[in-house]
Amino acid sequence: MSGASGPHAAGRKDGLRTDVQALRAIAVTLVLVFHLWPSSITGGYVGVDVFFVISGFLITSHLLGRRPRTGRDLADFWARRIRRLLPASLTVLVATLAATRLLAPETRWGATADQAQAAALYYVNWLLASSSVDYLAADDAPSAVQHFWSLSVEEQFYVGWPILVLVLGLLGTVGALRRHSRAVLGAGLVLVTLASFAWSVYYTAADPARAYFVTTTRVWELAAGGILAFGVTGARWRAPRAGSALAVLGLLLIVVAAVRYDEGTAFPGTAAALPVLGAVLVIAGQTAPSSGVGRVLAVRPVQWLGDVSYAVYLWHWPIIVLLGEVSGRLGVLDSIAVLASTLVLAALTKKYVEDPFRGGRWSVRLRDTYVLGASGMAVVVALTLLQGAELDRRQDRAQEQLAKATDDPCFGAASLAPGAACEPPTGAPVPAPATAAEDRSEAYEEVGGRDCWASRPDFDDVRCSFGPADADVRVVLTGNSHAGHWLPALQVLAQSRGWRIDTYLASQCALSQVPQRFDTDAHSQACQDWVRRTTATIAQEAPDLVVTSNRISVSAVGVAPQDNGAAYRSGYEAVLREWSEAGLAVLALHDTPAPGDGGLHSVPDCVAEHLDDLEACSAPRSEWEPDDVVVDAVAAIGDPRVRSADLNDLICGPRRCESVVGGAVVYFDGSHLTATYARTLAPFLAPVVDDLLPEPRAGRAVG
Repeated sequence: MSGASGPHAAGRKDGLRTDVQALRAIAVTLVLVFHLWPSSITGGYVGVDVFFVISGFLITSHLLGRRPRTGRDLADFWARRIRRLLPASLTVLVATLAATRLLAPETRWGATADQAQAAALYYVNWLLASSSVDYLAADDAPSAVQHFWSLSVEEQFYVGWPILVLVLGLLGTVGALRRHSRAVLGAGLVLVTLASFAWSVYYTAADPARAYFVTTTRVWELAAGGILAFGVTGARWRAPRAGSALAVLGLLLIVVAAVRYDEGTAFPGTAAALPVLGAVLVIAGQTAPSSGVGRVLAVRPVQWLGDVSYAVYLWHWPIIVLLGEVSGRLGVLDSIAVLASTLVLAALTKKYVEDPFRGGRWSVRLRDTYVLGASGMAVVVALTLLQGAELDRRQDRAQEQLAKATDDPCFGAASLAPGAACEPPTGAPVPAPATAAEDRSEAYEEVGGRDCWASRPDFDDVRCSFGPADADVRVVLTGNSHAGHWLPALQVLAQSRGWRIDTYLASQCALSQVPQRFDTDAHSQACQDWVRRTTATIAQEAPDLVVTSNRISVSAVGVAPQDNGAAYRSGYEAVLREWSEAGLAVLALHDTPAPGDGGLHSVPDCVAEHLDDLEACSAPRSEWEPDDVVVDAVAAIGDPRVRSADLNDLICGPRRCESVVGGAVVYFDGSHLTATYARTLAPFLAPVVDDLLPEPRAGRAVG
């Protein structure tokens, strides 16, 4: 490269580069097709990474053209970003909140409002990162605004990157550095880029769920575009064919990533380098509209799609999610309707929302820009708060209904008790669906300011206690999340008898001494270490009773699928034998039925959508009930103090499992019991516990 041209050599009359606009069109097409037909382009999510490079390049080009030297310069830069981005994004957020309220079940309102608020304030990527490793949230339906995570990354970059350029520019004016000011700027940008890339590689390997969303693993992608802008400013290719060859190579790299990558690809990390490099090469090629490749990129439909790409990205995902609420799984005609409506809304948004605020009569002064931007964000936040207040009112009404329902002798599990003569309930399910989604065991909440779960990446030791510290009887509840949902039933017994309950719980990691396959080898080893430490700790502390239950949700390492159960059974035996040799009383509860195993991933959602036909939220018992090898492990131990119990006949009927039993919603997601339903199981758990606890510790019966 040499000569003078600037970054807009391959441009249009309006000053926009045709190759960059075409790259925008390609990026949004990849994302759109991936979301509508994911099996056709399994790695279409790399379109977001292409957008990151484009944004980094354009923003840095603007910064180098108008080098910020004062706080006023930064304020002007951010004002232009506000006018460019906020009107359209806030319009989509308001429309999405309204449509969610009208079309989605009430179980989706809360999560959508929370994420919309975070999206309006541009930190939703961190909110999603914090929940991405939450096993209990794994089956949550995606909200209609979660695609704003990438916009949050960009906005955070737009805040920090200009400050970095300003600081490096000022540093280049100090002493001997004045003669090397450009080198100082370039070195600083490269250093930040390399640091972010190195962190992305490490964090993607260590904690891939969080790494996908956090800003620190993505900065290098935007910065790569920034370094390109720094390197090509004022330069062009002597031989246009060389630039065209670079562009073709870049496009091929993007296509390879889109076709070869899938949901199993560790991303971003090193894998993101392929689409990022591809985007860099396309932009670096500076293909002119008159060249062979340039003519293809400059065709009017491609340029138009590039022009509306921002609005297309904003609109497509809410339409996909909300249309899915109405029609269920999207068919071919549904997908075509999504595509058409997205393009129409994008065109209207570009003309009537984006363009007026970018210039012309709606262009405003600096102070007014910030006032309007803050006002728009405040409107979205206010709408989310109103939504939250509505849900709180509904929750209060649900608590009143729950208080009345618990007086019914046929409420919940009692309706399935042997000899029960209960009529089908006629009122609304309790708790209400939106409340049921949050009706969880205290084990799933923070207690005393601390989380009660050992979880990835380290599976650190965590213990929570419930009940008086000086209690005569100490019960330990241990296992993974399917142990945690038994806590409310045990608390009913403990409160009437003065016990203390200590929990040793892990997220997803089953208490079985078998290597379990997680997303990284380090996570698998950490789970295995937690099992060994927890088993030994409980044996050493010698509680009066150990209650354990586990869901097998990951495969054992190094065994064939047909041998998975045997591997877990052997691991259970090792745990139970250690406790048996320590003389402990142990109750292993058979794992509970899981609707998610039959494809029903949110019972509250289903109940909310089918209040007039709850049979739609049921299935044959064989589809939901798991085989639990812990029963065989208990039998192999042969110790009368180590027993198993199966209460699933009080959760499911003889042939079918229902989502609502005795008027009570059974699950708060796709596999975990609501706290309400778990409490109705307490009278049936009591005799099993009494039989294991020595007198007089068993206390009086409950029921």
